[in-house]
Amino acid sequence: MAGVALAACAALAACKDPVETRREPAIGPKDRGLIAIKRAGCGSCHEIPGLDWPSGRLGPSLDGFDDVGLIAGQLPNRPDVLAAFIRNAPSVKEGSSMPPMPISEAEAADIAAYLYGLDHD
Repeated sequence: MAGVALAACAALAACKDPVETRREPAIGPKDRGLIAIKRAGCGSCHEIPGLDWPSGRLGPSLDGFDDVGLIAGQLPNRPDVLAAFIRNAPSVKEGSSMPPMPISEAEAADIAAYLYGLDHD
C-alpha cells in the first residue's frame, strides 16, 4: 500500500501547474505581422499603414484592407484565403503579378491579422 501511495505522490509531483507554465507570446499577431511585413519587404510594392519606408506603388495600397470586398479582385476576403495569397499568390490566383513570398504559414497569418487590424477610420 505504501508503494502505491508513493507512486501516486511521484506522479502528482511530476505534473506542472498549467497556470504557472502557460506562456503568452511577448507580442501578438498584429505586432508579429508588422515585423514580418518589414522582413519580407512588402513595402517595396505596397503602401502599408504603420510602415514609413519604403512606400511602394507597384501594388495596391493596403490602407483600409479590411473593407476590400475581394482579394485581388476575385478571391473571398477571408483570413485563410488572404494568408494563402500573401504566401504564394500565383498558386491561389493564376496570373497574379505578386511573387511567392519567403515567409512561413504563421508569418502569413500574422500579416493577415495586421492587415485586418488596421484602423483606418
